[in-house]
Amino acid sequence: MSGTGPYGAVMATWTEFADEAPELAELAERRLVATKLMMLATLRRDGFPRISPMEPVVVDGRLSLHHGRLWLAMMPGSTKSRDLQRDGRFALHTATVDTQVTEGDVKMWGTATPLSDPATLARFSDDIFESTGYRFEVGQFDAFDVDLLGASSVQVRGETMVVRTWRPGAGVRVDERTG
Repeated sequence: MSGTGPYGAVMATWTEFADEAPELAELAERRLVATKLMMLATLRRDGFPRISPMEPVVVDGRLSLHHGRLWLAMMPGSTKSRDLQRDGRFALHTATVDTQVTEGDVKMWGTATPLSDPATLARFSDDIFESTGYRFEVGQFDAFDVDLLGASSVQVRGETMVVRTWRPGAGVRVDERTG
């Protein structure tokens, strides 16, 4: 695992997540690529949550990873960027397009760390261009490296709701609820 996060929790990279919970990671990537939208929850200065829409960086129909790690890009100085710079804790939710959750959804949580190396940001800028068609030069966006502390998904199959929960090093717990 990639290290220890807040409160001694084990953290993981996206690749470690995919290795330990392949079905969950595949669902997350499939939903992010399909909708090209995710919701980012951050903590405001007053401690209340803030939810902001974001576009995942998608290259060649896949979620863009950097050395097995998920990075987030956003406008410089945006409220979500300032939130993460102040307190890196976050939650991400794949965009749910229907109330029946027939395609499933995934929630992930962890910590985000600002990226500042110009060469690293230049490589990320290339991926953003390939994903969006817009060229953002270094300094025109803020970027964050993500460590995951957990993830969960909901999928409805007939009359059964399947909830999967993953934590680094602990595997996946599956709960099925029929109702």
